[in-house]
Amino acid sequence: MKFNQFSRVNADYRTQVSELQGIGFLNQLVTPQTSLNELWLSFIYKSFPQAQSQSSLKEMISNLLASPTENVLDYIDQHTVDATAFYTVGLQLLGFTCGDDFATTAPLDSMKQFNLLYHDKITDVSDLIGAWYDLLNTRGKNGQNLLDILAAQGYFLPLYDLPTTQKPLLFNGKSQPVFSTDELIREVVYIESSLDTDHDGQRDLLKAEILRPVDTNDGLKVPAVYTASPYNQGTNDEAGDKMMHNVDQPLTHKEPNDLKYADIKYQKPATKLPKKRPVNGTTQQAEETFGREFSYTLNDYLAARGFAIVYAAGIGTRGSQGVRTCGSPEETSSTIAIIEWLAGNRRAFTNKTDNIEIKAWWCNGSVAMTGRSYLGTLATAAATTGVTGLKTIISEAAISNWYDYYRDNGLVIAPGGFPGEDADVLAEECFSRQLDGADYLQSKPVFDQQLAAINAGQDRASGDYNTFWDARNYLKDVKNVKCDVLMVHGINDWNVKPRNVYNLYHALADLPINKKLILHQGQHIYINAFRSLDYSEMVNLWLTNKLFDVDNHADEILPAVLVQDNVKAETWNTYADRNLSLTDQQKLFFRPANLTSDKTTTATIQSFSDHLPAKRFNKYKQDFDAWRADILSDQPQVMAANRLQFKTDPVKQDQLLRGVAHLKLKVASDQDRGMLSAMLVDYGSAKRLGTSPTILKRKAISEGFHWREDDLNEFQLQAKTPWKMISKGHINLQNRTTNYKVDELEAGKFYDLEFDLQPTFYHLPAGHQLGLVIYATDMEMTVRANEEINYSLDLANCQMDLTTSQY
Repeated sequence: MKFNQFSRVNADYRTQVSELQGIGFLNQLVTPQTSLNELWLSFIYKSFPQAQSQSSLKEMISNLLASPTENVLDYIDQHTVDATAFYTVGLQLLGFTCGDDFATTAPLDSMKQFNLLYHDKITDVSDLIGAWYDLLNTRGKNGQNLLDILAAQGYFLPLYDLPTTQKPLLFNGKSQPVFSTDELIREVVYIESSLDTDHDGQRDLLKAEILRPVDTNDGLKVPAVYTASPYNQGTNDEAGDKMMHNVDQPLTHKEPNDLKYADIKYQKPATKLPKKRPVNGTTQQAEETFGREFSYTLNDYLAARGFAIVYAAGIGTRGSQGVRTCGSPEETSSTIAIIEWLAGNRRAFTNKTDNIEIKAWWCNGSVAMTGRSYLGTLATAAATTGVTGLKTIISEAAISNWYDYYRDNGLVIAPGGFPGEDADVLAEECFSRQLDGADYLQSKPVFDQQLAAINAGQDRASGDYNTFWDARNYLKDVKNVKCDVLMVHGINDWNVKPRNVYNLYHALADLPINKKLILHQGQHIYINAFRSLDYSEMVNLWLTNKLFDVDNHADEILPAVLVQDNVKAETWNTYADRNLSLTDQQKLFFRPANLTSDKTTTATIQSFSDHLPAKRFNKYKQDFDAWRADILSDQPQVMAANRLQFKTDPVKQDQLLRGVAHLKLKVASDQDRGMLSAMLVDYGSAKRLGTSPTILKRKAISEGFHWREDDLNEFQLQAKTPWKMISKGHINLQNRTTNYKVDELEAGKFYDLEFDLQPTFYHLPAGHQLGLVIYATDMEMTVRANEEINYSLDLANCQMDLTTSQY
């Protein structure tokens, strides 16, 4: 086990004393003459809030060892607490088991081994207070710090009734769970948008579900954490499955064009908007509530800490009006309407008929957005509008340009695991108005027209960038971002591919905002319940600063760039913002089967076929893992004729591959159409981290007292494998100039082209070889018709450019 904490605030002694007093751990005057044992024992007593009597409390404490042979009570009869005894007890409070997890003879060794902060000496009162303060902020075996462990046992229950003037209650720069989740107020409002997407002559009303602390009824104003989730009110999975497009299609020859960006640039159309609804009255009391919301466990954690939680699914979803779309400006407008209401700049009503207005009177006007995938995507979209009230977004696995989600360099490319999905399919899946029969009957004709327009605009026939995709490119509007941005992405996410966060991060680089980037080794996942990283506490520190306006130095404390290592388990490394010092721009040239730093002038042509025997083709369509294993194998087996493979010599020292691998190739197709795909590969037998986390313990993480739970996860080393795919990329040979301009392709003629693979941040160990595999059809992402197309590379005119640094 190794724990990494990046949210810790270094507090001076005066602050430590004040904050310990504030949370009830110090309710006595401490002086240099205070008994160390009495003070230590008082801390331990308070660490068992579940004990309801002195007898039960004494029984619990007597179960704690303070030395190899003495429990706490016996120990203090004979000794004065020192660092060894302190951490023997401390490790047990953190959930570690004597003997199995640590030796009671050397607890400091275990603290060091676990990468936990510890004090190597405790000789006076200030030492003991400092050590206890830090122990409360130390992560335990189940991935929560001691104070959160105690909170789950009811430690903060006596502080629920603090005056609103004393809330939020802060400790180490973070808001603490002194808000009763048993008394959360649940209410629904309907926010009037600036849209009429169902063309019924009225502005679309948008349903929002709110969970807020009961303290807001006593005058406390709290910030809102808002998650825009089109899935929130249900999905039409069967209908979406039926709409999936057939990817067993041939690649077609495209007619050349001379398009310039101005020809396909999106221009917002002029539309006449219906008048606002008349207001027939006002109230502070909602008329509708709800049961179990479709929640995100990070939001659950924040709800216990004084943040109101807001969920909204947007236009065309169950309970809202309008029709679904996918990534369009209308969806962005729908998303920010909720923020505008929370900030006091838009109207909402208690229901959809009576026109009784209700304000977000309980909100302090500060809003953050959270969520992964489509949810994080809408947070990104909202940020690019510069909407007032949005103070920060936490975008996880978010799309920054929908073209980069469903397309690549003139090719239709599926998000990993979903061949045949496209924007129209996603719109249908999220049109949850369909779940209410009468509502669907009314809205179906307009939605059918919408689906037809999406299907035409997405243009699966060409795969080119066009006006439809330009309208869904949030990167164009990054200049409008005013809020701070925390980005999280999986380096092995082949659903929302890494290019999305890479391009967003670089587009934000010169804006006068605070931005942070976290890259993990997972696929398309959340990371708020991992043992090795204090992600929830990092978010708490960030949002306490951004939304409660607490000067806790979050911008300086949280690392600019945090990257999980792919070789060493439970290891997270920090990097300075845009720090490319000590990096090398490496050029690798092609020879048969080799990548070398020496350019060759010898003319060498190598070819491969895209055609497979029918039996193997059909097998690969059903088993992507088998296809990947065969095409990447470094043994000349079944795919030898269907791909070209190049490898470096074993690297002499560990390297970091950073950013994009850029390919410059000279290629020919024996047809008037063609595509290339490429994978960057780490060749070398090794145990590697899985890209899906292992569940270490179910329901191990409690988000608060009598509140919700989450599973404890971690990436673990798996059985040895001979290779690991690092990155991949694709290009249509007719999109050599841009993704919207189509060039001619003559059969048999060689053409120069360049394209980037998906960006990475990869630790390549010494002794391994860096490989590049070039092929055509990608069984899990491109169209696949098993065509008789042969491709040739002129190796003397091929190279790969990399950015590397020493590890």
